[in-house]
Amino acid sequence: MSDDFLRLVSQANPATRQYQPANNGYPPSASTAGPYTDRSPQQLMDPFFDDEDENAPDSAFGRPGPMQSQESDLPLARSAAPPAGVASNSSNGLPQGWNFDDDDFQPQRFPGPSDSNGKKPAPKASRFKAPKWKWPWEKEKVLTGERVVALNNSVANAEFCSNFVSTSKYNLITFLPKFLFEQFSKYANIFFLFTACIQQIPGVSPTKPYTTIVPLAVVLMASAFKEVQEDLKRHQSDTELNARKAKVLTSQSTFIEKEWKDIQVGDIVRLENNDFIPADMLLITSSEPEGLCYIETSNLDGETNLKIKQASTHTAPLTNPTLVNSLHGSLRSEHPNNSLYTYEGTLGLISDGGIPRQVPLGPDQVLLRGAQLRNTPWVYGLTVFTGHETKLMRNATAAPVKRTAVERQVNTQIIFLFILLLALSLGSTIGSSIRTWFFSSSQWYLFETTSLSGRARGFIEDILTFIILYNNLIPISLIVTMEVVKFQQAQLINFDLDMYYAKTDTPALCRTSSLVEELGQIEYVFSDKTGTLTCNEMEFRCCSIAGTAYADVVDEGKRDADDGRGGWKSFAEMRDYLNATAKPFLDQPSSSSSSIIPGGKEKEIIKEFLTLLAVCHTVIPEVQDGKIVYQASSPDEAALVAGAELLGYQFHTRKPKSVFVNIQGQSQEFEILKVCEFNSTRKRMSTIVRGPDGKVKLYTKGADTVILERLSKNQPYTEVTLAHLEDYATEGLRTLCIAYRDIPETEYQQWSTIYNQAAATINGRGDALDEAAELIEKDLFLLGATAIEDKLQDGVPDTIHTLQMAGIKVWVLTGDRQETAINIGMSCRLISESMNLVVVNEENAHDTQDFLTKRLSAIKNQRSTGELEDLALVIDGKSLGFALQKDMSKIFLELAIMCKAVICCRVSPLQKALVVKLVKKNQKAILLAIGDGANDVSMIQQLMLESGLQAARSADVAISQFRYLKKLLLVHGAWSYRRLSKLILYSFYKNIVLYMTQFWYSFFNNFSGQIAYESWTLTLYNVVFTVLPPLVIGIFDQFVSARFLDRYPQLYILGQKNEFFTKTSFWLWVANALYHSLLLYGFSIILFWGDLKLSDGLDSGHWFWGTTLYLAVLLTVLGKAALISDIWTKYTVAAIPGSFVFTMLFLPLYAVVAPAIGFSTEYQGIVPRLWTNGVLYFALILIPLFCLVRDFAWKYYRRTYLPSSYHIVQELQKYNIPDYRPRQEQFQKAIKKVRATQRMRRNRGFAFSQTENAGKQDQAKLIRAYDTSKASARPSGY
Repeated sequence: MSDDFLRLVSQANPATRQYQPANNGYPPSASTAGPYTDRSPQQLMDPFFDDEDENAPDSAFGRPGPMQSQESDLPLARSAAPPAGVASNSSNGLPQGWNFDDDDFQPQRFPGPSDSNGKKPAPKASRFKAPKWKWPWEKEKVLTGERVVALNNSVANAEFCSNFVSTSKYNLITFLPKFLFEQFSKYANIFFLFTACIQQIPGVSPTKPYTTIVPLAVVLMASAFKEVQEDLKRHQSDTELNARKAKVLTSQSTFIEKEWKDIQVGDIVRLENNDFIPADMLLITSSEPEGLCYIETSNLDGETNLKIKQASTHTAPLTNPTLVNSLHGSLRSEHPNNSLYTYEGTLGLISDGGIPRQVPLGPDQVLLRGAQLRNTPWVYGLTVFTGHETKLMRNATAAPVKRTAVERQVNTQIIFLFILLLALSLGSTIGSSIRTWFFSSSQWYLFETTSLSGRARGFIEDILTFIILYNNLIPISLIVTMEVVKFQQAQLINFDLDMYYAKTDTPALCRTSSLVEELGQIEYVFSDKTGTLTCNEMEFRCCSIAGTAYADVVDEGKRDADDGRGGWKSFAEMRDYLNATAKPFLDQPSSSSSSIIPGGKEKEIIKEFLTLLAVCHTVIPEVQDGKIVYQASSPDEAALVAGAELLGYQFHTRKPKSVFVNIQGQSQEFEILKVCEFNSTRKRMSTIVRGPDGKVKLYTKGADTVILERLSKNQPYTEVTLAHLEDYATEGLRTLCIAYRDIPETEYQQWSTIYNQAAATINGRGDALDEAAELIEKDLFLLGATAIEDKLQDGVPDTIHTLQMAGIKVWVLTGDRQETAINIGMSCRLISESMNLVVVNEENAHDTQDFLTKRLSAIKNQRSTGELEDLALVIDGKSLGFALQKDMSKIFLELAIMCKAVICCRVSPLQKALVVKLVKKNQKAILLAIGDGANDVSMIQQLMLESGLQAARSADVAISQFRYLKKLLLVHGAWSYRRLSKLILYSFYKNIVLYMTQFWYSFFNNFSGQIAYESWTLTLYNVVFTVLPPLVIGIFDQFVSARFLDRYPQLYILGQKNEFFTKTSFWLWVANALYHSLLLYGFSIILFWGDLKLSDGLDSGHWFWGTTLYLAVLLTVLGKAALISDIWTKYTVAAIPGSFVFTMLFLPLYAVVAPAIGFSTEYQGIVPRLWTNGVLYFALILIPLFCLVRDFAWKYYRRTYLPSSYHIVQELQKYNIPDYRPRQEQFQKAIKKVRATQRMRRNRGFAFSQTENAGKQDQAKLIRAYDTSKASARPSGY
């Protein structure tokens, strides 16, 4: 292939000129690296800022440039991939896979039915290896070269992975090692395992050998049960997905139903309307003209607008199984990767005569797993990537193990308590050594060893004894209580009816309960826009025609305008006016019509306006269940056509050269002569039509800026229309201007010649067509404007406003255009009128750095003078690609953090994850990402939330509407954080109180290691007697009710600042526990000084005193639980007084039964002596009361003289005090409108109907392929 021909081919592709590669040449051109060769690491920007990441995925830097391809007479292929055999800038023109330096090398030939002798050779064993075992820690090998798939030859494709998909965390083999590793990464569990081991050493343990290992086993089993429950749900959804059925073509040209998991690479699958796509496939053919089909990718990228895919012209005619089975040859494809928007491949077809033919394939032929086939009766797809190699699963990287800040803090506190425990053990051991070494002569009755080795051994044994004695300073039940409480909090989220969406029957779903308390500490929310903030449903809301504003519903205030513009009218009035023979508008002229419109001209203008809406578009009508449904590549487009239908101009049929519109019951034909398409530089679309009257007209719609400069002089409606546009833009609607002109036949014929020449241009066709359009798009007459609402989900503006009041910064990361994103930002109250916009929209890295640095220093200077202005940062994908580079990322982050709102437009899925990772890595804040599609998965896996279907498989929490985020964070989040803080601090407190009494007792028992309480009673303290209060506090406590948390979102800031779980609060609780233990032990010793004499003259004894002290401790810690409970429910009553009642009934029973069966002899005969003695009841009343007086007094003082914000709200709640804050809504609305108008004059967004594809002029060809009047003549595919 000659150099000149290659150069000609690459120049003929407009996409190669308009595309500026990010990062000065990333992805690298073929001269430095071929499409499949390893990219050299020094060329890459490091996406994760970690030096070990050498190969960044392509999607990290915005959408990679369109592939330079050979012209293949495909309407949609001009930005498609090159033939896999030709490197895009190859100077020698050699097909890939050929290497003439090596004489032995032979071009690759496939075993298959296509061999000329007709025999099917056996596959070579060396080529198809069995899949290798891969260790979990092994890095994935980067594949080079290409994947070769044989057509209609399943034996040759046996080496590729299956289509089985798993999103679960464990399987039968990995469960035990993974689970134990995770559990023993918690320090408490390691400590208890160590204690359980030393308890088994004879002569060391003062307690029974199983008093630690049994509770530890119970704790681990409870955690295992919870993990299994959560993972079973994942397995269940995987099994459901893998068992879905699909029709697969057999060699006998029939179809068999296979489960998704059994589909193999190389299988040809028949998909029917509304089917989900089971694997990544290449479109072979479809029921539609020229192999077209529609797919909806809302599961992948959250966008509900339909994407158009088109089969290659070489395979599109194969519309039945026999023809498809006749395909022979191979597909040479790129290796699996995570880029959702790119694909390179070549279909090597071998004809019956044995002549090979290369067919280039690109993204337009790819059907991705997870997308859904829409409005296309059937398609055939060739499976190319399966299972975990699909692009969808490649985006769903293994979810990282997420640890919450509270969990990390608990781990640190356990280390502190362990150090305290070691200090107490060491102190006690030193006491014991002093007794042994210095007082052994006076204690002659104790057999003490005097040898040095004996004493050293005794010292070590003593340390181990005291560690066992004090081991429960660290509460063994804490970890499992936390797990249970979090699981229950997750259930409360799942069962909350306020977060249940009845329309789709979707409740909230908390998939990972271990993160619930972090919902109460979020500082940043990263949100996708399309499908998350908006419904992605466009509605035709208003229009301005001939200076009169119309809307579907008109407020009474707008009917009588006092600004001289004339009042608004409803669509119903317009319909009546058009249908009426009389002219009611002229009988009672409005201020606008009477002064401007002579005679019945307004009616003509309305007709022209509606005709334009019904004719100037690329929509395809389809009849479903007797109703016309409009298929458009963009929802804006469909909304305008539906708007025209609503007003009586129904577009119903499209033929290759004309469209048919029902006007007042009559079908009229409009011949489509030429279509000048939309692109980002033109910002408009024009259609030249010949009407039923034979006249040629130019219909144009586009952004106001471009339409206004192409109008003829003396326009009657410009001022009024502009005023209406400002009204619409203030409400966040997407606006377009509508204009037309009549074209004389001679002018049209001359221009048509120029246009046809431009269309035939090989080099620079796009520019030539744009220049040709410029010649005719002039001297237009302005008919009016349209306003479309990109419908926000219910409650979005209120939710975002409330979140901002709660101190949460909201960042929106979207694939939308900048103007659209700013418009939505305004309508959802993310950007307010008082904010100053910082727009970053640079073409290269140097300019981006320069701009960011200058703006940052300007803002810092301004803030240093004391001026605090709210800022909103808007940055596009290309600039973001530069801003995320290592040298610039810190500047970008510093600027972004100073802004109240950040909008990133045109960002790729990986850029979303990189932005999140940048903030996560450099800010000590808790972040939340919310998205609805696979393009949000990598961002979500960095963090925690979602609101869509595919993303739900990767998310920790799934909600069906954005507005539920308010309750999830401000109520459930705040409650969970507060409850968990209380639970942890209380758990530490109750254990320290009991086990410190044991330490004080050591001073009285000669540091002998004697235990004050019976062993199993000690174990039951944590596992039974005090297990309920922390559980109930953790599940049901509410420090402020949901209504007040919603009314005062500022209370959320308490969680962000971690007010309830600080190091100070931890040490204060520890000090309080030490104080209580000292009082309890001191009073019990005073009461029992010299041992208590019973009525029968006997001493009461050690276990009598120990059990009394134990019950006093129990009553004190239960009293403390009562003091810290903010709400009393039946569960609180059962847990706090109930626990004490249960202990008083259970303990005597145990003390009778245990000695009787020889299980615990310490309690022999204690029940009749202790439970009938008044001293026990006196101690139980006096000691706990005395301990808790200080706590009660401090609580009173704190609430009365040093109240926190939530104390005040609690009083408002208790006495139901109304909130008298003045309402300034009317005043604020007026200010909002003034500011919005000023801003819109500078920077008004516009909506456009087309899905932009720079450099592609294909919509015109596409619509000409359709003839909807012959829908019944479509092939059946069988």
